[in-house]
Amino acid sequence: MRITLLGTGDTTGTPTVGCTCDTCERARQEGIERTRFSVHVQNTRTDESVLIDFSPDFRDQFLTHDVSLPDAGIVTHIHFDHVDGLGNAYRLFDQLPVYAADEVDSVTDKTVAESIANKYHYLDRVDIRSQPPLTTFKLCGLSVTLVPVNHPPLLCYGVVVEDPVTEAKLSITGDTCYDISQAARTALADADLMLADAIVPAAFCKHHPIGGAHHDDSGVPATFGTKHMTREGALRLADELDAQMTRLVHTAHFYPVAEAFTEPLAVDGEAYTLWTASGLIEVVWDAECPIIAEIHVFDF
Repeated sequence: MRITLLGTGDTTGTPTVGCTCDTCERARQEGIERTRFSVHVQNTRTDESVLIDFSPDFRDQFLTHDVSLPDAGIVTHIHFDHVDGLGNAYRLFDQLPVYAADEVDSVTDKTVAESIANKYHYLDRVDIRSQPPLTTFKLCGLSVTLVPVNHPPLLCYGVVVEDPVTEAKLSITGDTCYDISQAARTALADADLMLADAIVPAAFCKHHPIGGAHHDDSGVPATFGTKHMTREGALRLADELDAQMTRLVHTAHFYPVAEAFTEPLAVDGEAYTLWTASGLIEVVWDAECPIIAEIHVFDF
């Protein structure tokens, strides 16, 4: 299984349009991108691929990175930075199945799948398919599970992708605060690679109108406001769930410049090949990366 991080940023991305903060300026100088969130997962045995979330930056992401157009897609929730790229399916696909949860959201009175189908009713090449959460289904030769997380006020889902042959496991927390159910924790646990939502460092909670939540014993907040994890919260969750490797995604330009491009914050273009659950993790970048040039871990 090969995972390519097409988009690792939050709603505005880094650099943010019109922003001259030190972090955005450094990103421009270094040619670093954190576009809106999207993950490409290739089944290296069958050469099929799944796209998790359709970023508004879809066109640029697929022109920039050496990945194939997906054979299927998954949408985690209906916020624009995760679904608006679906419009790019126009003229690119003969038919694209896109999976989303079938739970009714009390805010919209529709399921996530219904909301997407209504929004993109004009795209006859997109086939929106409902899927119950916490029920594993087969997609492109991989085992996929939608995992309910906590991103108020809307329903949102993490995603687990496993290769049934190699047993390699990818867990994506989705947009979420730290406070998720035990069922979600069980589903996300023991990943070879975890992509964890970490929008800001915990210290930035002082700038949120309601501060932070889910503090640890030292008083460090694991949640920024109500919707997203802090860096510290994401690492805490990954540690509790025994993730073998963790990359922090959906990060904002509010990270101080001295911290914004350090481990384990991800940037666009990172690619991971997972061969077995305890065997090989191969990490490479499609372009120069200021964080790590290359990692190969062989633990047979």
